[in-house]
Amino acid sequence: MIQYIDQQLIVSKTINFSNAEQVYRAGLKYIQQHKSFPLIVDLGQLEQGNTLSLAVLVQWLRQTPNNKGLHFKNVSEKMLKVIQACHLQDDLKLI
Repeated sequence: MIQYIDQQLIVSKTINFSNAEQVYRAGLKYIQQHKSFPLIVDLGQLEQGNTLSLAVLVQWLRQTPNNKGLHFKNVSEKMLKVIQACHLQDDLKLI
């Protein structure tokens, strides 16, 4: 679900109610160990973007310096629509 490869946090598969806490904690572990921000979060392998996935990403973001320590790449069209529907497009750095 979460891998740390080439200074990037790679999110794969699906974040759902049964694994959201586990995914959050796994990502948080990498974020807390990371020394230089921003950290790139690659969502290219995330199978389904939904509000629960977004909630995990926002919680990770809140654990970074100045709440701005993550940059998100390979954001799917569906995930982008969820971000826009939640009015977070200005809060999340999409690359």
